[in-house]
Amino acid sequence: MPSLSDWRAGAQAITAAHGARFADFPAQPAPAPTSDDPVYRAALAACSQLGFIGIDAECLAQAWMRQSQRLGAFDATLWPCNPQDFGVQARAERAGFPACPQRLGLYAVLPDAAWVGRMARAGVPTVQLRFKHEDPAAIAREVRAAVAAVQGTQALLFINDHWRDAMAAGAYGVHLGQEDLDALAPEELAQLRASGLRLGVSTHGYAEMLRADAVAPSYIALGAVFPTTLKKMATVPQGVARLGGYVQLMQGYPLVAIGGIGAAQFPEILATGVGSIAVVRALVQAPHPEQAAAALLQHMQG
Repeated sequence: MPSLSDWRAGAQAITAAHGARFADFPAQPAPAPTSDDPVYRAALAACSQLGFIGIDAECLAQAWMRQSQRLGAFDATLWPCNPQDFGVQARAERAGFPACPQRLGLYAVLPDAAWVGRMARAGVPTVQLRFKHEDPAAIAREVRAAVAAVQGTQALLFINDHWRDAMAAGAYGVHLGQEDLDALAPEELAQLRASGLRLGVSTHGYAEMLRADAVAPSYIALGAVFPTTLKKMATVPQGVARLGGYVQLMQGYPLVAIGGIGAAQFPEILATGVGSIAVVRALVQAPHPEQAAAALLQHMQG
């Protein structure tokens, strides 16, 4: 492979080629390099300058190095998006979680079972119960009520966080954040996989996508795309440019875009190729939620 003689020149070439796409992101401190490979060093510095946090800059730098090795040349214009350069494996070749539809469509994240039933009857194809409560008995009751609320509809019901209650109640699936996923002991993860529940996992960048891929979930959520006031986020909004790269990389999974998305943003989100858009405020804060659901369903159809 032709060598990159000056990694600093390579870093400048990468930032020049991609700076416009990521102009909204402030530069981040570059992490300590773990390799002396000049392509790796160039990409690590450039991706940090383009606003990627350390763990994501490291993922990109490793992928850029592998991409250059695979292609036999360094190309500053070619943003890494090939799964093999990141170590992402085909789901079909692994014993992962059960499959769900590749395009989950409009995905409503809802605060209680009454809302779940209301949006399921309005024709929303995928619903999630995100019930926040400290009382385990109240949580179990609400999960059972949500499962009952979707009976007689076509809606697929995911339960946020409470996977044991989801198993007991017979929900379609469960959705876990990164911290919840990391907190599972190996035997708990095996129990969850054996239950037949579908698993969705939240991600907020390259490192978290690779962490999710390691367990081969049923779908991967990508966000937060835009600013949201509903949940305190540890990462900045990812934006549509980053979302597009994530969709290219993880296209073997059903993908859900989430975070601050309203009807006006649907066209640019769908243009990335993502098969589902999750909404919260666009439904639960709408003056007429059923009408809002009908309008969003129309937007999903393009």
